[in-house]
Amino acid sequence: MFQLKPLDPSDVKYFYQWLNDDEAIQYSLSLFQKISSEKEINNWFVNSVLFKEDKTLNLGIYLDNGNKLIGYTGLCNISKENKSGEYFIFIGDKNMWGRGIGTLITKQILKIGFENFNLNRIYLTVSELNTSGLKAYQKAGFVDEGRLREANFRKGKFHDKIIMSVLKSEWKLQN
Repeated sequence: MFQLKPLDPSDVKYFYQWLNDDEAIQYSLSLFQKISSEKEINNWFVNSVLFKEDKTLNLGIYLDNGNKLIGYTGLCNISKENKSGEYFIFIGDKNMWGRGIGTLITKQILKIGFENFNLNRIYLTVSELNTSGLKAYQKAGFVDEGRLREANFRKGKFHDKIIMSVLKSEWKLQN
């Protein structure tokens, strides 16, 4: 159905449309609320997505043939000392929403994080309003850890972010 692989510089073209779609970015990075021009998106893509460093894993989410990008995912803030990392996913192609892809991808990244990076804890934050994301993360094994009160401001209102995590020991029990 999909495959995860490193992003190509030409993939930036997909982000031009996605980052200018208010619905697609409503629960995403705060930065996405501020950038919209091709130049701004190119700078973000080169410096944040294509830039290779030990603390980040960025992978494109492609449909089976590997030619159509539908989003990106990975781990950031990877701490070798604490054996932890922060999970993220962005499915920009709205035609792919509601198909269970988020849950499948999340499970795949957990496997990579625990097996390839030898992490002990993978965490995330998600908007309390992002009910689809919350369900996908719970299905993948994430549990609630707490709440960042009024941590996001979107469309003129504050809302909370939920902190969730999976421990390697919990993940092993499920797999």
